[in-house]
Amino acid sequence: MNQKWIAGAVVALIAGLSPVAFAATAAEPVPEDFARRCAALAQLALPLTDPLTANVVGATSAQLPGQTVHLPAYCRVRAVVRPAIHVEVRLPVDSAWNGRYFQSGCGGLCGDVLTDYPHLFNSSLPGLARGYATATSDTGHAGSNVDGRWGYASPQAEEDFAYRSIGATATLAKAVIRQFYAPRTAVPSIFSGCSTGGRLAVKAALKYPNEFNGIVAGAPGLDYPGLVGTAFAWLERANTGPDGGRVFNAGNTDKAKLIYETTLAQCDGLDGVVDGSIADPRRCRPDLSALACGLADGPQCLSSVELRTLELWRRGAQDRFGRPLYPGGVPEGSELYWGLWLTGAPAYAAAFPNGFVPPIALDFLRYLAFATDPGPAYQLTDFDFDRDPARMSASAALLNADDPDLGAFQKAGGRMLMYHGWADPLVTPYKSVDYFEAVAARAGGSAAADGFVRLFMIPGMDHCGVQSAASPGPGVDERSIDPLTALEHWLFDGSAPDTLTMHAWGPDNSSVAWSRPICRFPQRTVLKDGAGDWRDPASWTCR
Repeated sequence: MNQKWIAGAVVALIAGLSPVAFAATAAEPVPEDFARRCAALAQLALPLTDPLTANVVGATSAQLPGQTVHLPAYCRVRAVVRPAIHVEVRLPVDSAWNGRYFQSGCGGLCGDVLTDYPHLFNSSLPGLARGYATATSDTGHAGSNVDGRWGYASPQAEEDFAYRSIGATATLAKAVIRQFYAPRTAVPSIFSGCSTGGRLAVKAALKYPNEFNGIVAGAPGLDYPGLVGTAFAWLERANTGPDGGRVFNAGNTDKAKLIYETTLAQCDGLDGVVDGSIADPRRCRPDLSALACGLADGPQCLSSVELRTLELWRRGAQDRFGRPLYPGGVPEGSELYWGLWLTGAPAYAAAFPNGFVPPIALDFLRYLAFATDPGPAYQLTDFDFDRDPARMSASAALLNADDPDLGAFQKAGGRMLMYHGWADPLVTPYKSVDYFEAVAARAGGSAAADGFVRLFMIPGMDHCGVQSAASPGPGVDERSIDPLTALEHWLFDGSAPDTLTMHAWGPDNSSVAWSRPICRFPQRTVLKDGAGDWRDPASWTCR
């Protein structure tokens, strides 16, 4: 894959743009009846919804990471659910429709209708390519997904972002589907999202347990104030040196690589193989004392200030008594991914010169976190780690998706597949582990939870697998796993996923370097009898 395209797509992912590449395919005539029924949808009247628009879009192909997908001709329906939730529904031509519905989420603070998002998550494209009727929304506001001004003294906008847009989009889409495909009205439904989309996915199970048969929840931001408020403020404050400057920044990205290589040398083999990834950072306690600069700073060592920042990042947010305020810190093995999210890097300088964390944390705290919004004068230095986490309780009650009681979703027959990268430095992975264990405890144990929710922890994967496998790292990105297919088998074939097949890509970013099954948590993927070719999936088992 072209590296310039990758860098542009990653920036677009964060900025809320949609640089998907389309190419016309051979002309496929659209049946007259299909076009007529599509046009007629503009006359459909729905509660709390502005007049719809509807038009036919011809068959195309779209470029997704590592693949070109065929998109059938479809009827595109656009509508606004009052007051401001913009929704787009896509209804594939009858011969291509699989009889099912696919709804997707969005990232960060959302703010765009990502129907053509060029990724395998938070996009309508993967669903449409499989023949689903699809829908997604902007969650009730417009803007880049680090812009929180829409929430300033606007409880309605915050409620739409928190959860109302999920149900409003599904209600609109299913009404349109029933009208359009009648009498074929049975619509098995899937929700899929990562990051904020993962939060929305779990929120869908909690708030609308009968709406979706299956849910894919990737790297979910389950505790939004705890993460985007407290933890992100901690990351930025810890990265501020005595001189007020940023300790790790776009100008010293080699420091992150140095930490990564030293950490990997000590922790890579803890799972029995040296494959370029850390299987579980909770078992990794590297000694970085040899990297200390001493009296002279330099590119191949860490100053005392840098070592202190790293210590605070690893520790995670705490109050003045050392009590944790959010589960865990920045995981070992995530260092190559810091540039986009935490520190800034030349490749992302145009959109995020200091990384993604500072702007989203600042706008969240200014406009969404507190009962009374402090507004544009607020700075990250104003955050009080002893007082402010409790002051965000109302925001937590509205936004969070960390209630472990999924009983209503389980009773409705729902199935949820969760995944999270062990090398995620943004939505750090430990909250997902804690949440799954809480769900299992509430359900009566792991065996009971296995019937409706399964978690897969992916070694070496960045946040949602965003960053390219071509970066010098473990070769893991969003193409490395296929949670949607696994969920489909669980829903429609009755085959519950005990493993997800994981692929790591070689230096050419197109050929598979190795594959293995990733076992459902809390099981571990281990070599059979500690032997065999570790590049061969058949050499691994679950334990």
